[in-house]
Order: sequence, then structure tokens, then C-alpha cells
Amino acid sequence: MTTVNRVDPDAPARILVVDDTEANRYITGGWLRRAGHEVLEAATGRAALDTVRDEVVDLVILDVNLPDMSGFDVCEVLKGDAATAAIPVVHVSASHVEAGDRATGLTRGADAYLSEPIDPGELQATVKAALRYYRARAAAENLAGRLSRLTEAGLEINTARTFPALLAAAVRGATAVLGQPVTVLVVLPSGAHLWGCGEGPDRPVTTRAEHPDPLVPQWRATPGPPRSALDPTNTVQLVTFTDPGEQWPAAEVTAAVVHTDPEQPATCVALPAAAVTTGEERDLLIQLGQTTAVAARGLLAYTDEHDIALSLQRSLLPSRLPVVPGLTMAARYVPASSVAQVGGDFYEVTELDTGVLVAIGDVTGHSIEAATVMGEVRHALRAYAIEGHTPTEIIALLNAMVCRFHPTGLTTLCLILLDLAAETATIANAGHIPPLLIDDEHAAYLPLPGAILGIEVPRPEATTIAFSRGSTIVLMTDGLVERRAVPLDDDLETLRASMDPGEQPEAVCRRLLATFGRDKDDDIALVVLRRT
Repeated sequence: MTTVNRVDPDAPARILVVDDTEANRYITGGWLRRAGHEVLEAATGRAALDTVRDEVVDLVILDVNLPDMSGFDVCEVLKGDAATAAIPVVHVSASHVEAGDRATGLTRGADAYLSEPIDPGELQATVKAALRYYRARAAAENLAGRLSRLTEAGLEINTARTFPALLAAAVRGATAVLGQPVTVLVVLPSGAHLWGCGEGPDRPVTTRAEHPDPLVPQWRATPGPPRSALDPTNTVQLVTFTDPGEQWPAAEVTAAVVHTDPEQPATCVALPAAAVTTGEERDLLIQLGQTTAVAARGLLAYTDEHDIALSLQRSLLPSRLPVVPGLTMAARYVPASSVAQVGGDFYEVTELDTGVLVAIGDVTGHSIEAATVMGEVRHALRAYAIEGHTPTEIIALLNAMVCRFHPTGLTTLCLILLDLAAETATIANAGHIPPLLIDDEHAAYLPLPGAILGIEVPRPEATTIAFSRGSTIVLMTDGLVERRAVPLDDDLETLRASMDPGEQPEAVCRRLLATFGRDKDDDIALVVLRRT
């Protein structure tokens, strides 16, 4: 086992002296102890290997002549094991003093070679030089590892899409970088406290939300040391305080308190104060705090934007479904979970003198332009329907409108006119997922031809089918079933096979969204109609 003193490269060390002569061990150990080092002793090569395996050892002074194996062999074993390869080894010998012996020892892994009788000053200087080199190398390797883990933590923090995920990523990243228990606190403008806590690397992370009243975070009023040179904008303050409360990782903690906006509450990343003692550790804590705070602010802006987009999208959809005797209906619109922009999915249900007009469609893309095209298509559809046009004519008129005013706004649309008295459904499709018809005998998609809107091509006449009592029609956009790297037809077949002829529309919507609609990259529109 090895230990690294990162504070002082000349600090006392734990040194193992290996020699089969007790007097030699006594003399060498005495010199080392007078220099402040702690000394362990071993009389054989096997005992030396066991000691290094079981104890923390910083350096080995190793006699070449041992009773069970040569010091050359012991050194080779130490240097060949990754767990002990970083321990410096200094050979000593009274008999192997020729140049070839020295070359053999150094070639087989030793860091220095001294001939007996040993000069005390030479021994001390050799020990100090070996410890300095290995401690500097270990510190550099440790810092490189920490910086690598810091980069990985920053990536995970910045890709989080929810506050629980952000807190978990920040805690995991801080424990991985600094190897200590961590508490992360994000305070929202509403006053809500979002907490993330972890005991250490590879330990579970707990998150929770609180709504304290009044909002008086203890760390806001606690004075701290000067701000870091890493923070020229003065947005980060390192604060050390005692007895902060049970939610914090220790009785005394050091925290990076970050204000990305002076008018907004701060974000705090805290560790036990004993874990933040060097400039390197303070700088790492500051960078973790800044990364977490910036990501939290971006996520807050993302959440606000998503809420605005969702409100806009819902304003373009029907506020409620009409009540139609003999027809049970349910509909859902679910925005994409991974984008904040408005999308182009829509549905429409309108009562007409000739029956009930039902439509579902999807304008390509996620943008204001897509939402604009979607709104125009939906309102034009209603206007054409009120004028008394048939589904075939409505499709043709909408296609002309899209081609003229929105040539890049390609749109899929499925349009159904229900005649409940005649128990029929007249369907015109423009490149949309075909409707799914379920009755007591089977569930099947209706293969209806038709190109998407926005392309000037001949279009087929609408198709009229029976829509008898007890039958159900399901209309959906591809966001419900489409998955990356999975053929759409496979998911459509899975959905078809899951249908129950007796299931009511509300139950169908709940089940399909729970089964197929979680964490999707695209918006979802879903309409279920049942003839009763």
C-alpha cells in the first residue's frame, strides 16, 4: 500500500527497512527516526512483501543479500505489481558493490543503489530525493485523474434535463472528483429548496424538495475567505461554517456558494471542511459549484421555455371535446420530453350538420414555424368543413394552401367524417399513420393511400367504412410509437396486438401513453372514438 503527501514533498514518511542483520536494521532505522520518519522492519524478502501488502509504506530500503530470496527478486516483485509499483526502492549491499551489481539492481527496478558502509548524509539525501520524485509524480497523476473525472462530471451535469437528474449528477461528480460526502443545494426563485446528498463514490444519491418558510439559508449569512482567482466575475464565494444542520455532510463544511445572477438565489456545493484544505481542492470545488449553478440556471430557463411552449401549443388545440350522443371520445396531447420548442402535432373534433369531423395531423419539425403551419392547417380545416366540403375536397384545399403559403411545411393528416345515423366513417388520408379500427372480431389498420400535404400530386377519393356500435377507432401521431433503431411497423403491430375490443377510450389513452409514450423525443397526439 502507498500513501501520498500532497501538501509537503519533504514531509516525514513511513519507511520499511529490510535486512537480515538486526544490527544493520537498528542503525539504519535510528538514522531515519532521527530525521522524523516512521520505520518498519523486516528480516526476509517474504516478510517484506507481506508488510508492503498489509501496511502503508512510502519507501523501502532493501538489502540485496536476504536469506530466502535476493533483494533483486523482491524489488522485481514490487515493481511488477500495480499496487506497489509506485513505492520507491533503495538497494543497499556490502558485498554486491561492483558496477555490474549496481546496473543489475537499477535495471530490475530499484530507484537508487547504496554500498555499505552507508554514509548517513548520503542515505538521508537519497531517501529525500526518491520521496520527492514519487510524491510529485503521484500528485500529478492524482490531479490528472481528478481533472478527467471533473470533465466527465461536467458533461453529465450539463446534459441533465430535470432538477433531480441535475442534483444526482452534481453529487456523483463531486464525490468522484473529491472522494468525500457531498451536499448540493439549489434554491429556486419560488423559494423551493432542492437537495441532493451522497456519502461518497459509488454510493446512492438521495434527492428531495422542500418549501421552507421563511427562506433563510444559513450559508447566506456566513462570512467566508476571499474570492478565488478562478472567479474574476465574483460570482463564487467559498464559505466554511460549523454546525450547519443534519442535511449537510459534516459538522464543519466548506461550500462553494454561487450566484449566477445577483437577483436570484444561490447554488451551493458543500463538502466536509477537512476534505478541502489545499488550493487544488478549493479550485476543484469552485469549478464544480460553477458548473452546477450554470446548469441549474440553464435548466430553469429551459423549464420556463418549455412551460411557455406548452401553453402556446395547448392554446392551438381544442379546449374540450364536444358531447355527442352515441359517441364516446378521449384525446391527449403530450409534448416531447427532450425539447422546449413547440411542435406541429394536432388534433381536431368538430360537430357539423353532416356529422362529426375528426382530424389528426403532424407538421414536420419543432419550431414556431411548425406551430404556425399547424395552427393555419387546423383553422383552415374547420373553415372548409363548415362550408360543407367533403373530406376529399378538404384534403385538396388544404394541400393547395400548404403548397402556396408554406412550401416547406410538409404535413401529414388523417381526416374522418362520422355519420352516426348511417353508422359509417368516411376517411381521407394524407401520408399519416392509418387509423386503427377495433371491433369484436379483430383490430386492424386501414391501409389508406394518399401523399402528405405540400406535394402537388393526384390524390385518391376518400374511403367509407362501417362504424357500427361497439367499434373503436384509434388515431395517433408517430411520436406515440416511433423509436430510434426500431422499425415503425414493429411498434405499430405491438400496439395493434394490445387492443381490447371492450376497452373504453379514456382507458385506452391512459394505457397507450403509459406503455408507449414515456420519455419520447417527439410530440404525441392521440384520439380514441367509440361508437356506443
